[in-house]
Amino acid sequence: MSQESPFSKEVVEFEQASPDVLPDDPNRRFWLGTACAVGGVAGVATVIPFVASMSPSERAKAAGAPVQVDISAVAPGQMITAEWQGKPVWILRRTPEMLATLPKLNDDLADPMSERPGFTPEFAQNEHRSINPEWMVMVGICTHLGCSPSSRFAAGTSQGMGANWLGGYLCPCHGSVFDFAGRVFKNMPAPDNLPVPPYYFIDDSNILIGMDSPA
Repeated sequence: MSQESPFSKEVVEFEQASPDVLPDDPNRRFWLGTACAVGGVAGVATVIPFVASMSPSERAKAAGAPVQVDISAVAPGQMITAEWQGKPVWILRRTPEMLATLPKLNDDLADPMSERPGFTPEFAQNEHRSINPEWMVMVGICTHLGCSPSSRFAAGTSQGMGANWLGGYLCPCHGSVFDFAGRVFKNMPAPDNLPVPPYYFIDDSNILIGMDSPA
């Protein structure tokens, strides 16, 4: 009898592309955003029965178990959303055109090389913020108050952005904007780049989110 993989295999959703002060503790900001999303203390009462009804694999995911994601069907310019630790994780397969926008924006970004602590692992402290430049993996939660940004992949004004817009993400809550590497622009409500989770490539078709190397 074949054994089930120790890692959760995630069902993903597809999306088709068409101030220099160090931030405060990222964990504190995340839980603030989470509290807003749940709706206050009253929401806590509903968590216990929900967790009790979860399957073992769902409980493992909620507790932070690594999640295996199949990326074999992701086309260039397409993004999928997985779930890890109850958070949306975006996996974007960037086109050469998307990658070409990154160096053009460095002077406009708050932390272009992701040097601020707490949001980017060492392996992603580079211009493209990834192991493989083609693949961007990031947590889709704004570092301001925990909203989820929306994709604005089209350059220019067609998606309600300015004429100089090169593509990326817009947080609809307070207007923070991010590029195709999840890097936040200067003078935005969000103080830092979108977080990069630990992850590694199992092979050409699969990513494991939650660990940065095999055990």
